[in-house]
Amino acid sequence: MRYFGQDVLACADELAEAYVEIFTSSPWEHRDAGTVRAAFRERLETDAHRPGFRALLAMSEDGEVEGFVTGWTTQAPFRTDRAYGEVTRRLGADRVNELLVGAFEIDELGVRSRARGTGLGRRLLSALTDAAPGGRAWLLTWSQAHDTLGFYHRSGWQEPEPVPGHETDVVVFLSPS
Repeated sequence: MRYFGQDVLACADELAEAYVEIFTSSPWEHRDAGTVRAAFRERLETDAHRPGFRALLAMSEDGEVEGFVTGWTTQAPFRTDRAYGEVTRRLGADRVNELLVGAFEIDELGVRSRARGTGLGRRLLSALTDAAPGGRAWLLTWSQAHDTLGFYHRSGWQEPEPVPGHETDVVVFLSPS
């Protein structure tokens, strides 16, 4: 495994290829590969400059990205773009500030199908969250990504209760602690 900060941009093409393969297969098969690639590359350019950004890549013997995880320290004020508004609706602003702001946010975790079932996802996740500020980390995923939900549950990650009446299709997980 190789750790990166902003220098992850030097292998952005290889990372994007793995990202597209992973996030255009089930349950995301309805997504267009070209659109997914362009959006990921654009986000990576921005995300690599966030405070506390880190990436970890697992490479195959032939130099391909087998799996990866990226993240950064969640800053205040809590973001409202992408799915962050859903997170605030699900947990409420006070709990977002208490549980998520200042914690390490796992933004992306992906393992190519040929490397699944090897423990790579768990190793990547653990390696990046082991140094989380105060041992606190969090992530979000889609409620229809059933295999993903099961993976996080088996890994000991926990879902904070949603605000009653404010369930969304975004699921928040807190790291085991």
